[in-house]
Amino acid sequence: MNVFQTLAEYLSYPFVIYALIVGVLVALCSSLLGTTLVMKRLSFIGDGLSHVAFGAYAVASVASITQDMLIIIPVTVLAAVLLLRRGQDAKVRGDAAITMMAVTALAGGYLIMNVFGSRSNVSGDVCSTLFGSTSILTLTGNDVLLSAVMSVVVVGGFILLYNRVFAVTFDESYARACGMPTARYNLVIAIMIALVVVVGMSLVGALLLSALVVFPALSAMRVCHTFRAVTITSAAIGVGCALLGMLISILASTPVGSTIVLLDAICFVIFSFIGKED
Repeated sequence: MNVFQTLAEYLSYPFVIYALIVGVLVALCSSLLGTTLVMKRLSFIGDGLSHVAFGAYAVASVASITQDMLIIIPVTVLAAVLLLRRGQDAKVRGDAAITMMAVTALAGGYLIMNVFGSRSNVSGDVCSTLFGSTSILTLTGNDVLLSAVMSVVVVGGFILLYNRVFAVTFDESYARACGMPTARYNLVIAIMIALVVVVGMSLVGALLLSALVVFPALSAMRVCHTFRAVTITSAAIGVGCALLGMLISILASTPVGSTIVLLDAICFVIFSFIGKED
């Protein structure tokens, strides 16, 4: 049986189609917001929020809450809002605030699952949540619907607020001086980031999620010189690497998250060489 026949056989299973759909949607949203985060020097926020989401997942798991999104989404959104408003606190700001929140949530979540967890395979649950593992292949139709709704909110919000996002990204102080409610738009950006993080955990896991946010944007910035071009190119790179990575993972039985992240890293190296030649 050749590669195409094997792929066709796998694509006949609904769970594989679900995984591909969610993967593409997560990659699209991550790469769109990644452009803004990288230019605002907040690229590390994706990593921080994914750790917070893991902590919330641990609490929901120990409490045996079946609808864990009811816990994970509000906690992650709150953390995103606090991190993006860090400028109001001169004592702890920037990467320090993100790191403190991230490691506290990660350590607390792991401790809670070990001390209070009732499942026998705690290490397996932690590994699956942190690195994605095979959780992307266990998605249901409801999971796909939830991912689609969140993606519509993120992509639709980004398109509708494109000019405001552009202004807040490049010169927030000037935008504020012109009377733009920058705090409101930062809040919207924070909510969109949190939604992407929550959905993206099932694809690459909490530890690798920031790669989906950072790598496509950095790759696009090597060859593009306008915000619009960087955004579109970043989205194309993110979706392409996610789709190819999942197909390779299915055919070669490699970890989904790690495969996608390595493809993103390879793309960054290639685009870096192309950018040097221009």
